[in-house]
Amino acid sequence: MTPVGNDREETWRSLLAGRSGVGPITQFEPKGFGTRIAAEVRGFDPASVLEGKRLRRSARFTQFAVAAAREAVADAELDMADEDQDRIGAVVNSAVAGFDTIERATRSLVDETLRRIGPHFVSSSLANMPACEVAIDLGTRGPVSASALACASGLYALIEARRLILADEADVVICGGTDAAITPVMFAGLATMGVMTTRNDEPTRASRPFDRERDGFVFGEGAVIAVVESAEHARRRQKVPYARLAGGALTCDAFHVSAPRPDGSGALSAIRLALGRAGVKPSDVDYICAHGTSTKANDRAETAAIRGALGPAAGNVATSSPKSMVGHLIGAAGALSAMVCALAIRDGIVPPTTNLDYPDPECDLDYVPHQARKLAVRTAFANAFGFGGQNCVAVLTSPSA
Repeated sequence: MTPVGNDREETWRSLLAGRSGVGPITQFEPKGFGTRIAAEVRGFDPASVLEGKRLRRSARFTQFAVAAAREAVADAELDMADEDQDRIGAVVNSAVAGFDTIERATRSLVDETLRRIGPHFVSSSLANMPACEVAIDLGTRGPVSASALACASGLYALIEARRLILADEADVVICGGTDAAITPVMFAGLATMGVMTTRNDEPTRASRPFDRERDGFVFGEGAVIAVVESAEHARRRQKVPYARLAGGALTCDAFHVSAPRPDGSGALSAIRLALGRAGVKPSDVDYICAHGTSTKANDRAETAAIRGALGPAAGNVATSSPKSMVGHLIGAAGALSAMVCALAIRDGIVPPTTNLDYPDPECDLDYVPHQARKLAVRTAFANAFGFGGQNCVAVLTSPSA
C-alpha cells in the first residue's frame, strides 16, 4: 500500500517505470507551510477493507496494514483453515503510530464546541494495534509484537520474524511496517528540524537521493507486509518463496538523536554483521536497496558505510533508492526496501533512482540513475536507518542459493 500503488504489482510496475507518487498535500490545508507536498496513498477506501465497529475503531495506519496483510497472505496462498494458528505470528511495526488520531483528538478537546473524544481513541492510536488487528483479521494466535525503531521499524519487523522462527516460537510470521501521519503538527515539527524538502513547485522532482541539489526528504505514508515462513514450512506447502531471508543486523550509532555519524561507521557495522550472519561475501552482493533519504547527511553517510563494508566491490554493486519515487514511508520504508530486494531477485531487474541529475561527488556509487536495469540478482541487502542512530540491514538471497 504505497503512494504509487495500492497493491504489490502496481507498486512494483510503478517503481520500475520511475513513476513518482509525490504531489500537493490533500489531507490538510498546507497554506503557510514551508513544505506543501507529500507522498500520499491515493484511492484507498478503508470501507473496502473493514466495516462497522472495526472500521470505526481503526486508524489509517492500521487500515493500511490490514489491507496489505490480506494481500500478502493471499499471495502466499496461506490457507488459515489448514494451519496451526498458534504457530502463526504477527509483527507489524510503525514509527509514529496513531499520530493523526492523537492530533485530531487533541484538536477536538481544545475546541469548546466539540470537547468530545471518541470511545475508540485510545485503542486506535496505540502502536500495537496494526499487529493486533492483523491477528484478529486473520485469526492468528501466535506471538504478536510491535516495535518502534523510527525509520528502521519496517525492516526490523522481518528480522524479528526470522528470530521468532529460528527460536521455534512460530512457523510463519506476517510482518512489516505501516505509518500514516501526514498532519499539520508533524509537518510543522519536521520543518523546524529542516529535514524536509521545500521544492514545492516540482513535487515529482523533489525527492533526489544522492543528487547534489537535494534539500531534504519527502514525507510519505503506506504499509508493506510480508509473509516470512520457515524453509521447512514452505516445503511442506510445496511453495517456492520469492527470496530467502538469509540474515540481518541491528546496531546503534550512539551519536545523535537525528543525525547519523558522518563517517557512517554505525551503518557500516550493521552491514558487515548482516553479511557475516548471512554467510555472504562483499563480492557476492548484486544489489542494494539503499535507505537513500535525499538529505545531505544521510546520503553521504550511507555511501561511506557501503564503501567501508564492501571495499573494492562497492563500486560494482547496483544500488538504488525507491524514496526517489515514493518519498519516505517512515515506519513502512524499510519493509518496502525488503520487498524491492525480493522482487528484484524474482524478476531479474532493479528499479532506478530517479531525479539523480547531478551526482554528489561524495555519493559516488552506481545508483542506477533514471531507468530500471535488467540484472540477475541472487544476493541483495536492504538498508534502513532511523532517528536515534538505529541501523538495520537485512540480507535476501535467491531461494535456490
